[in-house]
Amino acid sequence: MVYQNDRPLALVTGAGVRLGRAIADALAEKGYALGVHYHRSQDGAEELAAQITQKGGQAYPLPADLTEPDQIADLFQRVAALPHRLKVLVNSAAVMPHGRLRETSVADWDATLDLNLRAPWLCACHAAGLMGEGGVIVNLSDAGTVKAWTGYPTYLVSKAGVEMLTRLLASDLAPAIRVNAVAPGLILPSEDTPPETWERLVDRLPLKQPGTPEAIAQAVIFLIENSYVTGQTLVVDGGYQLK
Repeated sequence: MVYQNDRPLALVTGAGVRLGRAIADALAEKGYALGVHYHRSQDGAEELAAQITQKGGQAYPLPADLTEPDQIADLFQRVAALPHRLKVLVNSAAVMPHGRLRETSVADWDATLDLNLRAPWLCACHAAGLMGEGGVIVNLSDAGTVKAWTGYPTYLVSKAGVEMLTRLLASDLAPAIRVNAVAPGLILPSEDTPPETWERLVDRLPLKQPGTPEAIAQAVIFLIENSYVTGQTLVVDGGYQLK
């Protein structure tokens, strides 16, 4: 394929909100054209794409339900049709359902792992076919994978799986494509986290403050730009794993 534009493309899943949005915005500032993937956050994704365009960048809102393999395949067909070569994939889209392990239904288990673990695998496989030499994949894990949060069992299992998936992909796709992960700590509270609980968790951190989405975006950019790092999980957690 002959690309009409020499600006490389970065595809960020879940780019309409939270960490995905911050990462997409930071990559646009670095000069990437952005594939702004979303599922339910259409307003946020289109707003971000408009902001990037207004600043002189290029952005393409790309809807898809990543729990559906056929929609993932269609998403990458649309990516392949864009006038940019895919250079970067950031697997950010995820859910963090609260519940107890013994009370989790099979349907809820499957729904979480389908999005948080199967989708990054399938997205990486499709992306690898488009990237060629020099491609980079960054997955988002979680610093909590070393803890046994009994209130978020499916989330933790999925994110622990993402770290192993990262290592397997890095080995399988080398040397053409590098694959790493970022494991955020206390960055943004989930919707079901009471303010007092969040404050108590932050107070336990060695750095005594929550992280920012921008700190996670900086970590992603570091992994993209450092050409001698692959198969690693970069923990950005304010010392959370020390406790």
